[in-house]
Amino acid sequence: MRAVVQRTLRSAVTSEGHECGRAGHGLTVLLGVGSDDTKDDVVYMAEKIMNLRIFEDDAGKMNRSLLDMGGDMLVVSQFTLYGDARRGRRPGFTGAAPPEMAARLYDDFVAAVRARGICVGTGVFRTEMVVSLDNHGPVTILLDSKKVF
Repeated sequence: MRAVVQRTLRSAVTSEGHECGRAGHGLTVLLGVGSDDTKDDVVYMAEKIMNLRIFEDDAGKMNRSLLDMGGDMLVVSQFTLYGDARRGRRPGFTGAAPPEMAARLYDDFVAAVRARGICVGTGVFRTEMVVSLDNHGPVTILLDSKKVF
């Protein structure tokens, strides 16, 4: 499972011209599911992202997590995080999970975050979406549940 995690002041996603998800101050997460991902990857990524200490404390240090500060999260499915562009000019996506599997694990991730009391907005799986956000910092972190990077 791969994620681009951005600390944001606000974010929103639209699908087919209608806003389907939004978040206030907190995190915007672009989430990709790999073909070899399992429920263990979901648990790892949900806990890792919710506990990332990328929000400033009173001393101005990045010491607070989303759970500490009580922020929101917008989660948008992003199979292109598994794009392999090492050869040629068109990325291949064979590392991405099949849609049915990806949808299930994406939903499991959202449920795991909601279970911790975080307000979560989402996109619409398998649609073309437009994501708008105000990246605060800017702070952007790349994560991979297999710890490839």
